[in-house]
Amino acid sequence: MAQLKDIIHWCDQTLSTHEFKDYAPNGLQIEGKPEVHKILCAVTASQDAIDAAIAQNADLLLVHHGYFWKGEAYPITGMRGKRIKSLIQHDISLVGYHLPLDSHPSLGNNAAIAELLQLENLQALDPSERHPIGNIGFLQQAMSATEFRDYLTARLGFNTIHLPAEKNHIQKVGFCTGAAQDFISKAAEQGCDAFISGEVSERTFYEAKELGVHYYACGHHATERYGVQRLAKAISEQFNIEYSYFELNNPI
Repeated sequence: MAQLKDIIHWCDQTLSTHEFKDYAPNGLQIEGKPEVHKILCAVTASQDAIDAAIAQNADLLLVHHGYFWKGEAYPITGMRGKRIKSLIQHDISLVGYHLPLDSHPSLGNNAAIAELLQLENLQALDPSERHPIGNIGFLQQAMSATEFRDYLTARLGFNTIHLPAEKNHIQKVGFCTGAAQDFISKAAEQGCDAFISGEVSERTFYEAKELGVHYYACGHHATERYGVQRLAKAISEQFNIEYSYFELNNPI
């Protein structure tokens, strides 16, 4: 058992949340019971994830995609109202970490992708950022564009979408999980052969071709499964409490 306030303080310090400008609040979003015996982590605070937390008697739901995003309507009604009502009725805390969990050098989604793909000599995609949201890494051996697509599909368990460029071989790879398709321009500025993210836009097809950077969409959900699991495990080890992961395989 651990105190909720201690968990939040440790996470905020570990992830340096105060140093990020984000699209949603990081940390405690909905406050439940003060003592935490079990954590359930999930990529997104969907109703399915909440129902799983209720079924497993979790005290805290830890997610990458929480609530209260910029531009959302203020009234707590409809689908979001039902979700929040479920959490409050069962006294479950909702804790979300977005950009800080993408960028953390060991717990983050990008760090996990680098390990899965065995990328070496990691660098910042944007050298001006104190906490880089995107990164660059190098394959041990160059691959053809098709070989790299198949490699991504096998490693990440997602049917990778490839938008081609003219380069014949890929070795220097830019990457940023989630919906970072527009960072392809930064990858081009840094001389990357390819750029990886989760989602893709119509305009990305033309940008890949004209910027000369192969683009690979590997799934928003598929590329961001890892950070919450790493953070939940770290919390479990720090505070000696139980955790589990809820997977709902989102095809996007």
